[in-house]
Amino acid sequence: MTPEMKLPDPVQLAVPAFVALIVLEMVLAKRTGRGRYDWRDAGASLTLGLGSTVAGALTAGAVLAMALWVYGHRLFDVPFTWWAFAICFVLDDLAYYVFHRSAHRVRWFWASHVIHHSSQHYNLSTALRQTWTGFFSLGFLFRMPLFLIGFPPAMVFFCAGLNLVYQFWIHTEQVGRMPGWFEAVMNTPSHHRVHHAVNPRYLDRNHAGVFIIWDRMFGTFEPERDDDRPRYGIVKGLPTLNPFWAAIHEWVAIARDAAAARSAGELAGRLFGPPGWQPDGAGETSETIRARWQAAEREA
Repeated sequence: MTPEMKLPDPVQLAVPAFVALIVLEMVLAKRTGRGRYDWRDAGASLTLGLGSTVAGALTAGAVLAMALWVYGHRLFDVPFTWWAFAICFVLDDLAYYVFHRSAHRVRWFWASHVIHHSSQHYNLSTALRQTWTGFFSLGFLFRMPLFLIGFPPAMVFFCAGLNLVYQFWIHTEQVGRMPGWFEAVMNTPSHHRVHHAVNPRYLDRNHAGVFIIWDRMFGTFEPERDDDRPRYGIVKGLPTLNPFWAAIHEWVAIARDAAAARSAGELAGRLFGPPGWQPDGAGETSETIRARWQAAEREA
């Protein structure tokens, strides 16, 4: 094993801080009334987080093998230096943005990612509400170009871990808005509350992991507004807090829709169209919901 393969896992190192911050937020939530905890919902989130950890451990070897194979065909030899880590961190966050945006626009990826959005509450326990099926949906492919460029797998995985650790703290209502310069560049609790909201104005916005600049550059940024407070969850809410159903419900719906498809085009739309897509054009996608809301706003 080479020295660069011995980098620590930032997520594992951060677990004690995660626990401490959740406890602190519980205390603050009780005092302020913001971001209240529903114990059943928080329990479901923690169970989903545990299941995601197990699923990740079971598939980590396969992901590493693919990363090493792609790295073996790399275009450049990126050195193990501080500036390479900095570039890797920024490019990894761009890769995350592309993945995250795709996870809201392509039903196949959404089937895994919807787990993270299924809670109607927004607190730090929601950050732990992660997928069990990310390997199956092939979300790891979005980082493969980094290995092809020539960034060592250990470097990429370390940066990905830092990205995930950063995203933990933005899942809270206890923090209002940060200073303007910080809000302009970085993802913040305010920006990410928008992302988790089902308000028509906020649907499929603010996909950033660490740097909100990607949303500003690619036209998916929406600021949080005091006159339109975020409402959390998914457009078609789950009728149960059962974590197993939360983990698989969209895959079950995809299987049913795929079995009923009457043509190859309909099958492709059911699998890879936007969530809510229907072959007759009457589906409730983010675009149709937003367009209907915008029309109502103009008439008001």
